[in-house]
Amino acid sequence: MDITRDMTPEAYAGLVKGREKPSPLAKDCALAFLIGGGICVLGQLVQEGWLALGLGRQEAAAATSASLILLSVLLTGLNLYNKLARYGGAGTLVPITGFANAVASPAIDFRSEGLVTGMAARMFTVAGPVIVYGLIASAVYGAVLCLL
Repeated sequence: MDITRDMTPEAYAGLVKGREKPSPLAKDCALAFLIGGGICVLGQLVQEGWLALGLGRQEAAAATSASLILLSVLLTGLNLYNKLARYGGAGTLVPITGFANAVASPAIDFRSEGLVTGMAARMFTVAGPVIVYGLIASAVYGAVLCLL
């Protein structure tokens, strides 16, 4: 028997509110800060490593970005990034690693549907809107800058 069928939306919201566990906000914020900060520290260490190997500042920045993307996709493929995200929450949304995870994760999830209809078609389900709106915003910003 479904008791929620005859409930008003307000009554259902009250039922849900009464059953939900309180969120440990301070703990979640601290973990997100630590995990996000750790990812940023790792990025800085990787960049310092590339600089120590003799790359120039711009080349080291590009190599660092590529290294972090590779590491993020590798951890996503091994299902370790997901475990880190469950622990660190929003801290794993650091732009470059979080974006790489957002592209790789759907591709991995839908690989059984085939290369074109699975991986290629689903790869940008999460990241696609970000790319589209980012490109549009940059084009609009560029046009405004040119006019000014």
